[in-house]
Amino acid sequence: MQALTDQELQGFSKLMFEAAGISLPMSKKALVSSRLGRRLQVLGHDSFAQYLEHLRRDAEERQRAVDLLTTNETYFFREPQHFSFLSDRILPAADASRPFRIWSAACSSGEEPYSVAMVLADRMGSRPWEIVASDISTRVLQQARAAVYPMERAQRIPQAYLKAYCLRGVGAQEGKLAVQASLRDRVRFECINLNGGWPDMGAFDLIWLRNVMIYFDAPTKRALVARLAQALRPGGHLFVGHSESLSGLDSDLQPVQPAIYRRASR
Repeated sequence: MQALTDQELQGFSKLMFEAAGISLPMSKKALVSSRLGRRLQVLGHDSFAQYLEHLRRDAEERQRAVDLLTTNETYFFREPQHFSFLSDRILPAADASRPFRIWSAACSSGEEPYSVAMVLADRMGSRPWEIVASDISTRVLQQARAAVYPMERAQRIPQAYLKAYCLRGVGAQEGKLAVQASLRDRVRFECINLNGGWPDMGAFDLIWLRNVMIYFDAPTKRALVARLAQALRPGGHLFVGHSESLSGLDSDLQPVQPAIYRRASR
């Protein structure tokens, strides 16, 4: 197999940008070579140029490449400050006359929306709530819908939540945990390209989009943030990753504290 050239990397970067709004700079050359090189071997291609041509005419393989090149690092109760803010600040002030609605965008394999669901189930009582969770990767969405994880993933789940909302695997499932069906069934998963068309999902009280916009260039990020703001109810919140900032984007979202933004109330 021939080595990945700079020109071929540019071709993959253009394709990924068109498909998902993600840029692949030269610093990602080794990652692209490693992750896509396996597909070259499976498909019998001699060069990355051949595989690039394959991607241009094969939508299913193009989705597979997006899956391979999308980073899906996640875990339960990641960035606990967000969960504390949700529990202590947002939920007590929520309008009790309607369902509280959350969108976990770029949800990866589901740990984030299920963590949110545990908090809502604990704090909302009989009040209605809804969670929509989405990702561009069909592979991780399949994992998310199954809601079965290695037991070591349970380390950050509070013990009370672990007992109330998770099941320990036995027999063939030993060493795994499963989110209880009563909680799992309340999370709706969708395949959504954040830089493409969105289905009609209604307005949300809170949107989580963490550690994703670091892969977008400034114009793509600015356009996405504007759309996210419009998807929030007045007074709704957006959570981003702690390495991210909306500074300089001229959006309707105002900072509340690091990585937390709020749309102004009308």
